[in-house]
Amino acid sequence: MSARSLVHGRVAGPVFRLDDPLSIWGGFDSSNGRVIDRFHPQHGACLSGAILFMERGRGSSSGASVLAEAIRLGTAPAAIILLEDDAIIATGALVAQMLYSIDCPVAAIGDRTEWLRLSALPRIDIDAGPVAVRIIEAA
Repeated sequence: MSARSLVHGRVAGPVFRLDDPLSIWGGFDSSNGRVIDRFHPQHGACLSGAILFMERGRGSSSGASVLAEAIRLGTAPAAIILLEDDAIIATGALVAQMLYSIDCPVAAIGDRTEWLRLSALPRIDIDAGPVAVRIIEAA
C-alpha cells in the first residue's frame, strides 16, 4: 500500500466512511462530533473516535480550527484517512498535536481501489510515521 503521512500518530478504531466530502467548518459540530450539514447524506452521524475515511475536505480554511477544537474536546475522529491530500485537515490535526499533545493521525492514500478496500474494513490500526504508513485490520 502506498500512503503519505500528513500527521504522525498511531491509533486503532472502527472505520466510518463518508459518502461525500464534508466541510469541517459548518458541516461538523465540534461539541458533539456529529455531521450537522443538513444536505450531507450522513447528516446526524457521529464521527467521534472513528477512523474517518473521506475523499477530501470541502470548504473553508476555518475548518482547521474546528477540527483542532474537536480533538481538544475528544469529539473528533481518532484518525482521518483521505484519498487526496488536504492541507486544511492536516493543519487542524497538527495544531492540536502541537498545542494539546493529542494525536489525530492524517494520511492520504492516492489509490482509490486501496482506499475503498480499507474503508470497507470494520476496524483498523493505523501507524502513520515519518517514513511509512501502516494500516492493518484490527481484531
